[in-house]
Amino acid sequence: MVTTDVGGHALTLLPQKAAWWPAQQCLLVADAHIGKAVSFRRLGVPVPQGSTRETLGRLSDLVLQHGARRIVFLGDFLHSAHSHAPATLAALREWRDRHPALHLSLVRGNHDDRAGDPPAWLDMEAHDEPLGLGGLALCHHPRPRDGAYVLAGHLHPGIVLGGRAFDRLRLPCFWFGGRVGVLPAFGAFTGLHTVRPAAGDRVFAVADGVVLPVPAPA
Repeated sequence: MVTTDVGGHALTLLPQKAAWWPAQQCLLVADAHIGKAVSFRRLGVPVPQGSTRETLGRLSDLVLQHGARRIVFLGDFLHSAHSHAPATLAALREWRDRHPALHLSLVRGNHDDRAGDPPAWLDMEAHDEPLGLGGLALCHHPRPRDGAYVLAGHLHPGIVLGGRAFDRLRLPCFWFGGRVGVLPAFGAFTGLHTVRPAAGDRVFAVADGVVLPVPAPA
């Protein structure tokens, strides 16, 4: 874990690809994409099963580890309309039953627009971006906004490390610019988009259960 200043607030960057905000007792999670695998299978793409339960299991571990009282999902909680499949909803209901007092908030992302809001029994508040919390602007799309530092998702950021092509690694990362920060995708079944940080940006790669700072470009 690495604790760093983000828009004037101390956030702990977790190797599980989420951020812990101690002052708010809040976990920040981007791009869970619950039900993505079933969505692909409905389209005839053979992908492994179990990604939803893996994602929810990691989320439960973080709630218990940090004593979280709130989770804010920075968009793309559900992947598509197919995410309302019975098995996916059953896994979500079991997860919610284990954490009945947890305050859940969703900042709607582009996939949420297509999937629809989560079921009412999940008791998750859904908001259009931005959601202001403790001085940060919590969003899905990483666009600057006046008056607050933006923390977002959407990109599934990854960073390329290494030199020659066969020695390169592409790893998920946290990426913080001057006005906007982007969290890695939390979901177990998500891809990576390679980002190219600018001079002065801060990047933290996630590898082998640790979070490591990556030297910024000169």
